[in-house]
Amino acid sequence: IHLNVESRLKDIIGEPAGRLHTARSRNDQVAVDFRLWVKSACETRHAQLTTLMQALLAQAGRHADTVMPGFTHLQTAQPVTFGHHLMAYVEMFDRDRGRFSDAIARMNESPLGAAALAGTGFPIDRHMTAKALGFDRPMANSLDCVSARDFALEALASVAICAQHLSRLAEEIVIWSSAQFGFVRMSDAWSTGSSIMPQKRNPDAAELVRAKVGRIFGALTSLTLVMKGLPLAYSKDMQEDKVPTFEAFDALELSLAAMAGMVTDLEPNIDRMALAAGSGFSTATDLADWLVRELGIPFRDAHHVTGAAVKLAETRGCELADLPIAELQGLEARITPAIFDVLTPAASVASRRSYGGTSPDQVRAQIARWKDILS
Repeated sequence: IHLNVESRLKDIIGEPAGRLHTARSRNDQVAVDFRLWVKSACETRHAQLTTLMQALLAQAGRHADTVMPGFTHLQTAQPVTFGHHLMAYVEMFDRDRGRFSDAIARMNESPLGAAALAGTGFPIDRHMTAKALGFDRPMANSLDCVSARDFALEALASVAICAQHLSRLAEEIVIWSSAQFGFVRMSDAWSTGSSIMPQKRNPDAAELVRAKVGRIFGALTSLTLVMKGLPLAYSKDMQEDKVPTFEAFDALELSLAAMAGMVTDLEPNIDRMALAAGSGFSTATDLADWLVRELGIPFRDAHHVTGAAVKLAETRGCELADLPIAELQGLEARITPAIFDVLTPAASVASRRSYGGTSPDQVRAQIARWKDILS
């Protein structure tokens, strides 16, 4: 490639192109090229993450009041809002942006002028060439210049973590769009039918985003193993750094674009989410909290009373809010009808007003904060 560059430059400017290789080597030239490419790729993915975060903010803003079940162990835990759930990914993807920014800051040093490995006897100005190429400064050790690939490894680690976050969201879209959940619907732009089952609407785009993680993790592992035993300075093994890096960044680029499209396209089934939010005794914690707050019962005792109430509701085949007051008072005599004010999913989410909580007011405040940050 270097001879081709020199040949093309000669076509453009003539004989001075023959001086291109003076005080340079393929080793430092390729290190420069690779750093410039990885830096540019990190900047592009940072911008894509911003676009995805804005799509999440728009959906979260529309659904700051939309109640859905929150899960632990994929079991119904406590009610949350759909907006709050989406905002969790805004936080994750911002940390991904930060990792790309950190990687750029560390890789923003120029190897040019290290030549093969020892520097050069020509009176060059490495600070000038570093600035001309958009780097902050020249690298300080000629051996390190040509042998370092940790900048690519750090970038790939950032790609891998980001892809993992995308995969988690993709997995939730797959689950939410299933007939068993029915929480969201995607248009034909992001789902496909079956070749023999006309009723099917398969979340293919989400599944492909989920699958890309394997290729990306493989790229990180591949380059890690290439570099793990190399002595200083340059070895031909390092030629194997390009393909996995290019492939990983390409896969992430496609995944980020697809996820931004899917998030924008999602149509939540508000009624289905609300129905699910009230199932599985999701307000049991609210019952325990009420006993602590209103009756002054120690939480451990309140937990015991709540557990007994859940067993009673299971026996009767009803939810906590459907238990007769007399039976609740049989578990704790001081319980009053006011208990029913906290046993709805809407009341549960409204009560979670702590900073970062799921109450609609808190969700809207976080959305406003992020809109300011991203603007």
